[in-house]
Amino acid sequence: MGMAHPTTLPKSTVLALPTLPELLAFVHTELCTFDELDPGQAPLKQAPLVRRGKVCGLMFHVDGPRMLRTSAVWVADENRILLYDSTGVRAREVRLTDSPEPECTKKAA
Repeated sequence: MGMAHPTTLPKSTVLALPTLPELLAFVHTELCTFDELDPGQAPLKQAPLVRRGKVCGLMFHVDGPRMLRTSAVWVADENRILLYDSTGVRAREVRLTDSPEPECTKKAA
């Protein structure tokens, strides 16, 4: 493994991200941090995860240069975010003590 970026959080973290904008900002920053991407040059893309016809979370990714892609999954009913580095390895898991309602993602998706 490479050297950890000095601002990265520990591998397992507990946070409160009660609103969708806070959740999106956190995921975007973390995904860009993995490969030192500029968030202004690497926009966050997202898609809803649907189970039995209901939104149950979001899938995220950030594309960087040289076909670099980092990704994350917010699993709403498990209150956690799984973050993956550009090699596809799970780099971090974040447990949420507070998160948005999955239904609010329909507006953002």
